[in-house]
Amino acid sequence: MAKKNMGSSFDDFLKEEAMLEDVTAVAMKRVISWQIAQEMKTQQLTKTALAKRMHTSRASLNRLLDENDASLTLTTLASAAAALGKKVNLQLTSA
Repeated sequence: MAKKNMGSSFDDFLKEEAMLEDVTAVAMKRVISWQIAQEMKTQQLTKTALAKRMHTSRASLNRLLDENDASLTLTTLASAAAALGKKVNLQLTSA
């Protein structure tokens, strides 16, 4: 006998608890931080070197790489991408 889902989806639960946007933001930030860190490894760049390329402080770069800090400006993201020779591609999709 096949089991059927007994309740709503996890996304529905997060919506009901008014947490979906926050959880989504943290998840996106974790992915972005991981991608930047991976590209730094690929290019053998230190935090100091990347911060210098971005014309920012190492403390600012540390905030960008902190996967638990969901605050991120598009300016900072674009600056990091450009410093790594990359570009940012954002897209809105249907929910």
